[in-house]
Amino acid sequence: MCVFVVATLNAQIIDRVLAVVAGQPITLSDVRAALALGLVPPAAAGEKPERSALNNLIDRQLQLIEVNRYLPPEPTAAGIDGRVSEIRSRFNGDAAFHAALAENGFTADQLRARVRDNLRIESYLDQRFGVGPEPSEEELQRFYRSHDFTRDGTQPPYAEVREEVKRRLVEARKATLIREWLAGLRRRVDVAVLPM
Repeated sequence: MCVFVVATLNAQIIDRVLAVVAGQPITLSDVRAALALGLVPPAAAGEKPERSALNNLIDRQLQLIEVNRYLPPEPTAAGIDGRVSEIRSRFNGDAAFHAALAENGFTADQLRARVRDNLRIESYLDQRFGVGPEPSEEELQRFYRSHDFTRDGTQPPYAEVREEVKRRLVEARKATLIREWLAGLRRRVDVAVLPM
């Protein structure tokens, strides 16, 4: 005589793949760790944090593929230490920081490796997109008129904020070039995004 016992357990998703970039999976735990440790920028207003983090991790993986092809200079140990210290400063003491690492499946060495790659990406983007034509005076003034430079409730005269105008215009141009480049990478590299 055979007796079959069927036990019903509350099923809980431990992890799942949310995207695959050139064969490299990005999991739900990757997204949650990036959010918990502040490894991705905050979501824009109205955007879901997990969706925003996933998009950032996809972009990061695409960038890392390019970085590994061109091998920009290695970041310094001091640069890595500084960035790790910035991350650590977001927590209420070392115990909270180490608890967050453990909860998200990170070791200190893994965090340093992640920071190293992030710095390599930044260096590559600066090399590739950081140098461009100097904006003309007309372009600067047009940017000033079409953007908010308000301080204490009033828009200061152009001459007072010219350097800020220039910095923001150059940053906006760089961001546009990077967005276009990433869109091209997404078309060339096999990227599969699964429902969240």
